[in-house]
Amino acid sequence: METRAHYVAVGAFVLAMVFLAFVAVLWLAGTQFATTFAHYDIYFEGPVSGLSQGGRVEYNGIPVGTVSDIEIIQDPKILAETGDKPIRVTIEIKSSVEIRKGATATIQTNILSGVSFILITPGKSTELLLAHRGQRYPVIRARRATLASLAARGPQLLDKLDVILDRVDDLLSDENRKSFADSLSNVQKLTKTLSDHSNEVVANADDALKAATTLLNNLDNSLEKQGGIKDQLSVSLDRASVALADFDKLVKELETSNRQLQGTLQDVRPGLRNFSQRTLGDVGALVGEVRQFVSGLGRLVSQIERDPTRLLFGDRREGYRPK
Repeated sequence: METRAHYVAVGAFVLAMVFLAFVAVLWLAGTQFATTFAHYDIYFEGPVSGLSQGGRVEYNGIPVGTVSDIEIIQDPKILAETGDKPIRVTIEIKSSVEIRKGATATIQTNILSGVSFILITPGKSTELLLAHRGQRYPVIRARRATLASLAARGPQLLDKLDVILDRVDDLLSDENRKSFADSLSNVQKLTKTLSDHSNEVVANADDALKAATTLLNNLDNSLEKQGGIKDQLSVSLDRASVALADFDKLVKELETSNRQLQGTLQDVRPGLRNFSQRTLGDVGALVGEVRQFVSGLGRLVSQIERDPTRLLFGDRREGYRPK
């Protein structure tokens, strides 16, 4: 009976463990199936060393998903759209995490373990990131990490450093060093000359300062004393003010004269119109008659000059009388 009781206890314990394991599996499966994921594509140009499927995806340092696929793109159409970035990394993150436009993805590497993960940095836009036509998933813009950028630009920096060292070597040539030594020698001689004549330089500077002080004092006196520049400027300004007032008065008088002249022209305009339409016609007729009179008078004078007796005794010539 005692042995049989031990078998029953062991069997009950095993069955309980199996039941608990089954419940745990169902709970984990339910949790996994209840969580929905959204997929995104990221196109990288350089190597993605240390990154593998199942790698961690973080959003602002918080784990939100994993890497689901890594593949090399050879389709020319896709390469043209992505700017010749041949590595496509597909990630799946929780649907509750909203990826907005302007978000960027970088590959970060743990220095100690060498394992890489993807870090997503949110953008400033408020619009959600959506897939465009021809894209299977929305595309997150890739950006190089700081260390990766330095590693990629390392050869270029070394080349530039080599060029700089060559130029420094050319600058420090024997000829340039000799020229630099001569320049230092000339500076030393100039310093010594200035030191030897320092007293004269100080005296000349003192004289120049005294002369400048005297000039400033004279200018101050010229401005402040009676009849000086200040008073002359004041008188000139007063005269200019009077001249401006006279000019203003003249302008006003000219405006008044202009208005009066316009009124006079308005009054005279009907008389001028009558004179031009009637009187000028009569004057023209009178001038014609005067011309005829002058012409007749001229013919009379001509006849008198030719035969003055005709005017006194008349025409005494007789015509032919037939018998």
